[in-house]
Amino acid sequence: MAGKRIIQVEEKVPASMLIPLSIQHMFAMFGASVLVPFLFGINPAVVLFMNGLGTLLFIFVTKGKAPAYLGSSFAFLAPAGIVIANFGYPYALGGFVAVGFCGCILAFVVYKFGTKWIDVVLPPAAMGPVVALIGLELSGTAASNAGLLDEVIDPKNVIVFLVTLGIAVFGNILFRGFLSVIPILIAVIGGYVAALLCGIVDFTQVAAAPFFAIPNFQAPKFNIEAIMIILPVILVITSEHIGHQVVTSKIVGRNLLKDPGLHRSLFGDNFSTMLSGLIGSVPTTTYGENIGVMAVTGVYSVYVIAGAAVLSIICSFSGKLSTLISTIPGPVIGGISFLLYGMIGTSGLRILVDSKVDYGRSRNLSLTSVIFVTGLSGIALKIGNIQLTGMVLACVVGMVLSLVFYLLDRFHLTNDQEA
Repeated sequence: MAGKRIIQVEEKVPASMLIPLSIQHMFAMFGASVLVPFLFGINPAVVLFMNGLGTLLFIFVTKGKAPAYLGSSFAFLAPAGIVIANFGYPYALGGFVAVGFCGCILAFVVYKFGTKWIDVVLPPAAMGPVVALIGLELSGTAASNAGLLDEVIDPKNVIVFLVTLGIAVFGNILFRGFLSVIPILIAVIGGYVAALLCGIVDFTQVAAAPFFAIPNFQAPKFNIEAIMIILPVILVITSEHIGHQVVTSKIVGRNLLKDPGLHRSLFGDNFSTMLSGLIGSVPTTTYGENIGVMAVTGVYSVYVIAGAAVLSIICSFSGKLSTLISTIPGPVIGGISFLLYGMIGTSGLRILVDSKVDYGRSRNLSLTSVIFVTGLSGIALKIGNIQLTGMVLACVVGMVLSLVFYLLDRFHLTNDQEA
Protein backbone atom coordinates (compact mmCIF):
# COMPACT_ATOMS: atom_id res chain seq x y z
CA MET A 1 0.00 0.00 0.00
CA ALA A 2 3.07 2.26 -0.10
CA GLY A 3 1.88 3.93 -3.32
CA LYS A 4 -1.68 4.45 -2.13
CA ARG A 5 -3.31 6.70 0.43
CA ILE A 6 -5.01 4.61 3.09
CA ILE A 7 -8.55 5.75 3.97
CA GLN A 8 -8.97 4.75 7.61
CA VAL A 9 -11.96 3.13 9.28
CA GLU A 10 -13.43 6.28 10.86
CA GLU A 11 -12.49 8.61 7.99
CA LYS A 12 -15.26 10.39 6.07
CA VAL A 13 -15.03 10.74 2.29
CA PRO A 14 -16.65 13.35 0.04
CA ALA A 15 -19.78 12.40 -1.92
CA SER A 16 -17.85 12.42 -5.19
CA MET A 17 -15.75 9.54 -3.83
CA LEU A 18 -18.38 7.95 -1.57
CA ILE A 19 -20.81 7.00 -4.33
CA PRO A 20 -18.39 5.11 -6.63
CA LEU A 21 -16.63 3.49 -3.64
CA SER A 22 -19.98 2.32 -2.27
CA ILE A 23 -21.08 0.99 -5.66
CA GLN A 24 -17.80 -0.93 -5.82
CA HIS A 25 -18.59 -2.70 -2.54
CA MET A 26 -22.15 -3.47 -3.62
CA PHE A 27 -20.98 -5.01 -6.89
CA ALA A 28 -18.44 -7.13 -5.00
CA MET A 29 -21.09 -8.76 -2.80
CA PHE A 30 -24.01 -8.83 -5.23
CA GLY A 31 -23.40 -12.02 -7.19
CA ALA A 32 -22.81 -14.36 -4.25
CA SER A 33 -25.37 -12.70 -1.99
CA VAL A 34 -28.21 -12.93 -4.52
CA LEU A 35 -27.37 -16.55 -5.35
CA VAL A 36 -28.52 -17.77 -1.91
CA PRO A 37 -32.17 -16.60 -2.23
CA PHE A 38 -32.29 -18.10 -5.72
CA LEU A 39 -31.21 -21.45 -4.26
CA PHE A 40 -33.89 -21.12 -1.55
CA GLY A 41 -36.50 -20.23 -4.16
CA ILE A 42 -37.36 -16.77 -2.82
CA ASN A 43 -37.27 -13.28 -4.32
CA PRO A 44 -33.87 -11.62 -3.70
CA ALA A 45 -35.41 -8.20 -2.99
CA VAL A 46 -35.99 -8.96 0.71
CA VAL A 47 -32.41 -10.27 0.93
CA LEU A 48 -30.98 -7.06 -0.51
CA PHE A 49 -33.07 -5.13 2.01
CA MET A 50 -31.83 -7.20 4.95
CA ASN A 51 -28.21 -7.14 3.76
CA GLY A 52 -28.33 -3.35 3.82
CA LEU A 53 -30.21 -3.11 7.11
CA GLY A 54 -28.03 -5.80 8.74
CA THR A 55 -24.86 -4.00 7.68
CA LEU A 56 -26.08 -0.70 9.16
CA LEU A 57 -27.01 -2.47 12.41
CA PHE A 58 -23.59 -4.17 12.51
CA ILE A 59 -21.82 -0.82 12.08
CA PHE A 60 -23.97 0.67 14.88
CA VAL A 61 -23.36 -2.24 17.29
CA THR A 62 -19.60 -2.17 16.66
CA LYS A 63 -19.52 1.62 17.21
CA GLY A 64 -18.32 2.22 13.66
CA LYS A 65 -14.98 0.52 14.37
CA ALA A 66 -15.35 -2.73 12.40
CA PRO A 67 -15.74 -2.29 8.64
CA ALA A 68 -17.75 -5.23 7.36
CA TYR A 69 -20.52 -5.83 4.86
CA LEU A 70 -23.14 -8.43 5.75
CA GLY A 71 -24.26 -10.61 2.85
CA SER A 72 -26.17 -13.88 2.48
CA SER A 73 -24.65 -16.83 4.34
CA PHE A 74 -23.94 -20.07 2.45
CA ALA A 75 -23.46 -22.02 5.70
CA PHE A 76 -27.22 -22.62 6.05
CA LEU A 77 -27.82 -24.06 2.56
CA ALA A 78 -27.73 -27.79 3.37
CA PRO A 79 -29.76 -27.90 6.64
CA ALA A 80 -32.20 -25.21 5.51
CA GLY A 81 -32.75 -27.13 2.28
CA ILE A 82 -33.81 -30.18 4.33
CA VAL A 83 -36.19 -28.08 6.44
CA ILE A 84 -37.70 -26.39 3.38
CA ALA A 85 -38.28 -29.75 1.70
CA ASN A 86 -39.95 -31.30 4.78
CA PHE A 87 -41.63 -28.37 6.54
CA GLY A 88 -41.61 -25.34 4.24
CA TYR A 89 -39.63 -22.10 4.08
CA PRO A 90 -41.38 -20.38 7.06
CA TYR A 91 -40.04 -23.12 9.35
CA ALA A 92 -36.54 -22.54 8.00
CA LEU A 93 -37.02 -18.90 9.01
CA GLY A 94 -37.79 -20.12 12.53
CA GLY A 95 -34.48 -21.98 12.51
CA PHE A 96 -32.66 -18.82 11.40
CA VAL A 97 -34.20 -16.91 14.30
CA ALA A 98 -33.11 -19.63 16.76
CA VAL A 99 -29.52 -19.66 15.48
CA GLY A 100 -29.31 -15.88 15.63
CA PHE A 101 -30.71 -15.84 19.17
CA CYS A 102 -28.20 -18.48 20.35
CA GLY A 103 -25.43 -16.52 18.66
CA CYS A 104 -26.43 -13.43 20.64
CA ILE A 105 -26.20 -15.49 23.84
CA LEU A 106 -22.74 -16.69 22.74
CA ALA A 107 -21.73 -13.04 22.27
CA PHE A 108 -22.72 -12.38 25.89
CA VAL A 109 -20.60 -15.37 27.02
CA VAL A 110 -17.61 -13.95 25.11
CA TYR A 111 -18.26 -10.56 26.75
CA LYS A 112 -18.13 -12.17 30.21
CA PHE A 113 -15.12 -14.44 29.67
CA GLY A 114 -13.05 -12.46 27.14
CA THR A 115 -11.08 -13.64 24.09
CA LYS A 116 -7.84 -14.92 25.60
CA TRP A 117 -8.99 -18.45 24.80
CA ILE A 118 -8.56 -17.63 21.11
CA ASP A 119 -4.79 -17.33 21.58
CA VAL A 120 -4.80 -20.83 23.12
CA VAL A 121 -7.00 -22.66 20.61
CA LEU A 122 -5.96 -20.60 17.56
CA PRO A 123 -2.30 -19.54 17.84
CA PRO A 124 -0.74 -17.85 14.77
CA ALA A 125 0.44 -21.19 13.32
CA ALA A 126 -3.22 -22.27 13.27
CA MET A 127 -4.95 -18.95 12.59
CA GLY A 128 -2.77 -18.20 9.54
CA PRO A 129 -3.75 -21.27 7.52
CA VAL A 130 -7.39 -21.07 8.71
CA VAL A 131 -7.67 -17.50 7.41
CA ALA A 132 -5.86 -18.45 4.19
CA LEU A 133 -8.39 -21.23 3.63
CA ILE A 134 -11.25 -18.72 3.70
CA GLY A 135 -10.01 -17.48 0.34
CA LEU A 136 -8.39 -20.63 -1.03
CA GLU A 137 -11.42 -22.89 -0.66
CA LEU A 138 -13.48 -20.35 -2.64
CA SER A 139 -11.09 -20.49 -5.60
CA GLY A 140 -13.15 -23.23 -7.22
CA THR A 141 -16.27 -21.06 -6.93
CA ALA A 142 -14.50 -18.22 -8.74
CA ALA A 143 -13.45 -20.54 -11.56
CA SER A 144 -16.96 -22.01 -11.75
CA ASN A 145 -18.59 -18.57 -11.95
CA ALA A 146 -16.21 -17.70 -14.77
CA GLY A 147 -17.26 -20.83 -16.69
CA LEU A 148 -13.72 -22.20 -16.63
CA LEU A 149 -14.79 -25.56 -15.17
CA ASP A 150 -17.48 -26.31 -17.76
CA GLU A 151 -17.06 -29.43 -19.86
CA VAL A 152 -17.05 -27.25 -22.96
CA ILE A 153 -15.47 -23.85 -22.27
CA ASP A 154 -17.08 -20.97 -24.15
CA PRO A 155 -14.40 -18.67 -25.65
CA LYS A 156 -16.68 -15.67 -24.94
CA ASN A 157 -16.59 -16.45 -21.23
CA VAL A 158 -12.80 -16.67 -21.33
CA ILE A 159 -12.53 -13.29 -23.07
CA VAL A 160 -14.80 -11.56 -20.54
CA PHE A 161 -13.02 -13.25 -17.64
CA LEU A 162 -9.56 -12.20 -18.87
CA VAL A 163 -10.66 -8.62 -19.54
CA THR A 164 -12.15 -8.33 -16.03
CA LEU A 165 -9.21 -9.95 -14.25
CA GLY A 166 -6.69 -8.03 -16.36
CA ILE A 167 -8.22 -4.65 -15.52
CA ALA A 168 -8.44 -5.58 -11.81
CA VAL A 169 -4.84 -6.80 -11.58
CA PHE A 170 -3.08 -4.19 -13.72
CA GLY A 171 -5.39 -1.41 -12.55
CA ASN A 172 -4.39 -2.21 -8.98
CA ILE A 173 -0.76 -1.75 -10.01
CA LEU A 174 -0.94 1.07 -12.58
CA PHE A 175 -3.87 3.31 -11.64
CA ARG A 176 -3.06 6.52 -9.79
CA GLY A 177 -5.06 9.06 -7.81
CA PHE A 178 -8.75 8.30 -7.31
CA LEU A 179 -8.67 5.54 -9.94
CA SER A 180 -6.29 3.59 -7.69
CA VAL A 181 -9.06 3.09 -5.10
CA ILE A 182 -11.76 1.92 -7.52
CA PRO A 183 -9.98 -0.75 -9.64
CA ILE A 184 -12.70 -3.30 -8.79
CA LEU A 185 -15.48 -0.99 -10.01
CA ILE A 186 -13.56 -0.19 -13.18
CA ALA A 187 -12.92 -3.90 -13.75
CA VAL A 188 -16.62 -4.70 -13.34
CA ILE A 189 -17.56 -1.97 -15.83
CA GLY A 190 -14.85 -3.09 -18.27
CA GLY A 191 -15.90 -6.73 -17.96
CA TYR A 192 -19.57 -5.80 -18.44
CA VAL A 193 -18.73 -3.86 -21.63
CA ALA A 194 -16.78 -6.88 -22.87
CA ALA A 195 -19.77 -9.11 -22.08
CA LEU A 196 -22.06 -6.77 -24.06
CA LEU A 197 -19.69 -6.88 -27.04
CA CYS A 198 -19.60 -10.69 -26.81
CA GLY A 199 -23.39 -10.84 -26.68
CA ILE A 200 -23.76 -12.74 -23.41
CA VAL A 201 -25.94 -10.21 -21.54
CA ASP A 202 -29.74 -10.65 -21.64
CA PHE A 203 -31.98 -7.65 -20.82
CA THR A 204 -35.29 -9.53 -21.14
CA GLN A 205 -35.88 -9.73 -17.39
CA VAL A 206 -34.91 -6.07 -16.93
CA ALA A 207 -37.60 -4.98 -19.38
CA ALA A 208 -40.21 -7.06 -17.55
CA ALA A 209 -39.25 -5.91 -14.04
CA PRO A 210 -41.35 -3.22 -12.30
CA PHE A 211 -39.87 0.18 -11.45
CA PHE A 212 -41.04 -0.09 -7.83
CA ALA A 213 -41.72 -3.20 -5.76
CA ILE A 214 -42.14 -3.92 -2.05
CA PRO A 215 -39.83 -6.71 -0.80
CA ASN A 216 -41.71 -9.93 -0.07
CA PHE A 217 -41.65 -9.93 3.73
CA GLN A 218 -43.03 -12.98 5.57
CA ALA A 219 -43.19 -14.25 9.15
CA PRO A 220 -41.38 -17.32 10.55
CA LYS A 221 -42.97 -20.47 11.97
CA PHE A 222 -41.36 -22.55 14.68
CA ASN A 223 -40.92 -26.31 14.98
CA ILE A 224 -38.43 -27.88 17.41
CA GLU A 225 -37.36 -30.56 14.93
CA ALA A 226 -36.72 -27.98 12.21
CA ILE A 227 -34.78 -25.82 14.67
CA MET A 228 -32.58 -28.75 15.78
CA ILE A 229 -31.72 -29.49 12.14
CA ILE A 230 -30.46 -25.95 11.58
CA LEU A 231 -29.05 -25.07 15.04
CA PRO A 232 -25.63 -26.83 14.70
CA VAL A 233 -24.75 -24.30 11.99
CA ILE A 234 -23.81 -21.95 14.83
CA LEU A 235 -20.46 -23.76 15.03
CA VAL A 236 -19.80 -23.03 11.37
CA ILE A 237 -20.76 -19.37 11.41
CA THR A 238 -18.87 -18.66 14.65
CA SER A 239 -15.65 -20.11 13.21
CA GLU A 240 -16.19 -18.17 10.01
CA HIS A 241 -16.88 -14.95 11.90
CA ILE A 242 -13.71 -15.18 14.00
CA GLY A 243 -11.66 -15.87 10.88
CA HIS A 244 -13.15 -12.88 9.07
CA GLN A 245 -12.52 -10.57 12.04
CA VAL A 246 -8.91 -11.71 12.27
CA VAL A 247 -8.20 -11.18 8.58
CA THR A 248 -9.94 -7.78 8.64
CA SER A 249 -7.83 -6.84 11.67
CA LYS A 250 -4.68 -7.61 9.71
CA ILE A 251 -5.87 -5.61 6.72
CA VAL A 252 -6.85 -2.46 8.64
CA GLY A 253 -3.98 -2.76 11.12
CA ARG A 254 -6.14 -2.90 14.26
CA ASN A 255 -7.13 -5.63 16.71
CA LEU A 256 -10.88 -5.77 16.14
CA LEU A 257 -11.22 -8.69 18.57
CA LYS A 258 -10.35 -6.23 21.36
CA ASP A 259 -11.79 -2.98 20.02
CA PRO A 260 -14.72 -2.90 19.41
CA GLY A 261 -14.52 -6.49 20.70
CA LEU A 262 -15.47 -9.92 19.43
CA HIS A 263 -18.62 -9.83 21.58
CA ARG A 264 -19.90 -6.77 19.72
CA SER A 265 -19.18 -8.09 16.22
CA LEU A 266 -20.63 -11.51 17.11
CA PHE A 267 -23.76 -9.88 18.48
CA GLY A 268 -24.16 -7.62 15.44
CA ASP A 269 -23.73 -10.56 13.05
CA ASN A 270 -26.13 -12.86 14.90
CA PHE A 271 -28.72 -10.18 15.67
CA SER A 272 -28.86 -9.48 11.94
CA THR A 273 -29.41 -13.20 11.27
CA MET A 274 -32.19 -13.31 13.87
CA LEU A 275 -33.87 -10.26 12.35
CA SER A 276 -33.50 -11.81 8.88
CA GLY A 277 -35.53 -14.81 10.01
CA LEU A 278 -38.21 -12.56 11.50
CA ILE A 279 -38.87 -10.70 8.23
CA GLY A 280 -38.47 -13.55 5.72
CA SER A 281 -34.86 -13.09 4.58
CA VAL A 282 -31.86 -15.44 4.67
CA PRO A 283 -29.13 -15.40 7.36
CA THR A 284 -26.35 -12.86 6.99
CA THR A 285 -22.61 -13.02 7.55
CA THR A 286 -19.58 -10.77 7.12
CA TYR A 287 -18.54 -11.08 3.47
CA GLY A 288 -15.14 -12.20 2.22
CA GLU A 289 -15.62 -10.42 -1.11
CA ASN A 290 -15.85 -7.06 0.65
CA ILE A 291 -12.87 -7.88 2.85
CA GLY A 292 -10.97 -8.50 -0.38
CA VAL A 293 -12.05 -5.11 -1.74
CA MET A 294 -10.58 -3.40 1.33
CA ALA A 295 -7.33 -5.33 0.91
CA VAL A 296 -7.04 -4.31 -2.75
CA THR A 297 -8.03 -0.65 -2.43
CA GLY A 298 -6.81 0.42 1.01
CA VAL A 299 -10.23 1.98 1.67
CA TYR A 300 -11.44 0.88 5.12
CA SER A 301 -14.00 3.62 5.84
CA VAL A 302 -17.23 2.43 7.49
CA TYR A 303 -18.94 5.35 5.74
CA VAL A 304 -18.25 3.66 2.42
CA ILE A 305 -19.61 0.36 3.76
CA ALA A 306 -22.69 2.19 5.06
CA GLY A 307 -23.13 3.82 1.65
CA ALA A 308 -23.12 0.39 0.02
CA ALA A 309 -25.72 -0.77 2.56
CA VAL A 310 -28.00 2.17 1.72
CA LEU A 311 -27.65 1.42 -2.01
CA SER A 312 -28.60 -2.20 -1.34
CA ILE A 313 -31.78 -1.08 0.46
CA ILE A 314 -32.64 1.25 -2.43
CA CYS A 315 -32.15 -1.61 -4.91
CA SER A 316 -34.49 -3.82 -2.87
CA PHE A 317 -37.36 -1.43 -3.66
CA SER A 318 -36.43 -1.00 -7.34
CA GLY A 319 -37.22 -3.98 -9.51
CA LYS A 320 -35.50 -2.48 -12.55
CA LEU A 321 -32.29 -1.59 -10.73
CA SER A 322 -31.84 -4.86 -8.84
CA THR A 323 -32.61 -6.88 -11.98
CA LEU A 324 -30.17 -4.80 -14.03
CA ILE A 325 -27.36 -5.45 -11.55
CA SER A 326 -28.21 -9.16 -11.57
CA THR A 327 -27.44 -9.25 -15.32
CA ILE A 328 -23.71 -8.97 -14.53
CA PRO A 329 -22.52 -12.26 -16.06
CA GLY A 330 -20.62 -14.99 -14.25
CA PRO A 331 -17.29 -14.41 -16.05
CA VAL A 332 -17.22 -10.85 -14.66
CA ILE A 333 -17.94 -12.03 -11.10
CA GLY A 334 -15.40 -14.83 -11.56
CA GLY A 335 -12.71 -12.46 -12.79
CA ILE A 336 -13.15 -10.18 -9.78
CA SER A 337 -13.31 -13.13 -7.38
CA PHE A 338 -9.99 -14.50 -8.65
CA LEU A 339 -8.26 -11.46 -7.21
CA LEU A 340 -10.41 -10.89 -4.11
CA TYR A 341 -10.33 -14.50 -2.89
CA GLY A 342 -6.59 -14.63 -3.49
CA MET A 343 -6.15 -11.48 -1.39
CA ILE A 344 -7.88 -13.21 1.54
CA GLY A 345 -5.59 -16.22 1.16
CA THR A 346 -2.58 -13.95 1.13
CA SER A 347 -3.81 -12.26 4.31
CA GLY A 348 -3.60 -15.64 6.04
CA LEU A 349 -0.01 -16.04 4.95
CA ARG A 350 0.65 -12.53 6.19
CA ILE A 351 -0.40 -13.61 9.69
CA LEU A 352 2.33 -16.26 9.63
CA VAL A 353 4.93 -13.74 8.43
CA ASP A 354 3.95 -10.91 10.79
CA SER A 355 3.81 -13.29 13.77
CA LYS A 356 7.23 -14.69 12.82
CA VAL A 357 6.02 -18.26 13.25
CA ASP A 358 9.02 -20.50 13.89
CA TYR A 359 8.73 -23.63 11.77
CA GLY A 360 11.78 -25.04 13.46
CA ARG A 361 9.34 -25.97 16.22
CA SER A 362 7.63 -29.26 15.52
CA ARG A 363 4.22 -28.13 16.79
CA ASN A 364 4.01 -25.20 14.37
CA LEU A 365 5.04 -27.31 11.40
CA SER A 366 2.56 -30.05 12.29
CA LEU A 367 -0.27 -27.65 13.08
CA THR A 368 -0.07 -25.65 9.85
CA SER A 369 0.45 -28.77 7.74
CA VAL A 370 -2.56 -30.65 9.13
CA ILE A 371 -4.84 -27.61 8.86
CA PHE A 372 -3.95 -26.93 5.22
CA VAL A 373 -4.43 -30.56 4.16
CA THR A 374 -7.68 -30.88 6.12
CA GLY A 375 -9.08 -27.74 4.49
CA LEU A 376 -7.98 -28.47 0.93
CA SER A 377 -8.41 -32.27 0.78
CA GLY A 378 -12.19 -32.19 0.40
CA ILE A 379 -12.84 -34.49 3.36
CA ALA A 380 -16.02 -33.87 5.35
CA LEU A 381 -17.38 -34.68 8.79
CA LYS A 382 -21.15 -35.17 9.11
CA ILE A 383 -22.88 -34.43 12.40
CA GLY A 384 -26.55 -35.22 11.86
CA ASN A 385 -27.64 -32.99 8.98
CA ILE A 386 -24.64 -30.71 9.30
CA GLN A 387 -21.53 -31.27 7.21
CA LEU A 388 -18.23 -29.76 8.31
CA THR A 389 -15.75 -29.35 5.50
CA GLY A 390 -13.15 -26.94 4.14
CA MET A 391 -12.15 -24.02 6.35
CA VAL A 392 -14.66 -24.82 9.09
CA LEU A 393 -13.48 -28.42 9.53
CA ALA A 394 -9.87 -27.25 9.36
CA CYS A 395 -10.63 -24.66 12.04
CA VAL A 396 -12.16 -27.30 14.32
CA VAL A 397 -9.20 -29.63 13.79
CA GLY A 398 -6.76 -26.78 14.43
CA MET A 399 -8.55 -25.78 17.64
CA VAL A 400 -8.53 -29.35 18.95
CA LEU A 401 -4.84 -29.84 18.12
CA SER A 402 -3.86 -26.50 19.63
CA LEU A 403 -5.76 -27.28 22.82
CA VAL A 404 -4.07 -30.68 23.07
CA PHE A 405 -0.65 -29.07 22.59
CA TYR A 406 -1.50 -26.52 25.29
CA LEU A 407 -2.47 -29.26 27.75
CA LEU A 408 0.69 -31.23 26.94
CA ASP A 409 2.70 -28.07 27.66
CA ARG A 410 1.01 -27.69 31.03
CA PHE A 411 2.22 -31.15 31.97
CA HIS A 412 5.71 -30.47 30.52
CA LEU A 413 5.43 -33.36 28.06
CA THR A 414 6.39 -31.56 24.84
CA ASN A 415 9.97 -31.43 23.59
CA ASP A 416 9.91 -27.95 21.97
CA GLN A 417 8.63 -25.65 24.70
CA GLU A 418 10.00 -22.14 24.55
CA ALA A 419 11.78 -20.76 27.60
